[in-house]
Amino acid sequence: MKLNSANINVIVKACRKASKILIRDFGEIEKLQVSIKGPGDFVTVSDKKVEKILIEELQKARPNYSILSEEIGEINNDESFKWIIDPIDGTANFLHGIPHFAISVGLEHNKEIICGIIYDPIKDEMFTAEKGEGSYLNNQRMRVSSRSKLKDCIIFTGGPKRESKDRDLALKEHNSFTSKIHIPIRTLGSASLDMAYVAAGRCDGFWQRNLNYWDIAAGIILVKEAGGFVTDFYGNNEYIQNKTILVTNSKIDKEMIEVLSS
Repeated sequence: MKLNSANINVIVKACRKASKILIRDFGEIEKLQVSIKGPGDFVTVSDKKVEKILIEELQKARPNYSILSEEIGEINNDESFKWIIDPIDGTANFLHGIPHFAISVGLEHNKEIICGIIYDPIKDEMFTAEKGEGSYLNNQRMRVSSRSKLKDCIIFTGGPKRESKDRDLALKEHNSFTSKIHIPIRTLGSASLDMAYVAAGRCDGFWQRNLNYWDIAAGIILVKEAGGFVTDFYGNNEYIQNKTILVTNSKIDKEMIEVLSS
């Protein structure tokens, strides 16, 4: 069995404690109070409670680390270390009773993600990774898939929000894959789990526009440590700056870039 580092153990403990709220509220989904956060995007009471527990646990263990979290924004302390938190990635799924969502926590050191966890509490799947130590699912080593031809692959993406300025462009990209390459495209509603599934070899690639840092931080280290590639749509490392992210098993990235640029 793999021995986790101190930082991984801190995140695991925080995620397991926070997940108790998620599991309980998911069972009583109709009683949740919901407020609209933006078009196609919601914030729930659960979101805020989970975030509060995560921050409390992480600060208890690492009081000097900074924090960037989806709901509260930034807590600035030691900028060389920063927790990147998405308390519920897949909020719309959660609200509709669809059991596909996750807690995502990454740790950044000097602007580089050095470890991360994506936890699916309903399936009890804990995806973990640390720089130089590989990626794991429930302590079993993960590797990306070995498919080398795009036509043989399954690709994940996320649908554009209704008021996204890039909505037409995102739909054009989706159509390029389905009409020109004729491959299956899946939209499951959780970018962090999409990236975790690439790392686990369950799918072969993922692309999406306009994601936030907390959506992808933990997924970045998971994919890289599983042998995959993370770039922007042009094959560069500007995925955070230009908000286009392409994740692959390292064998189909060139083909995907060609489709996205066509």
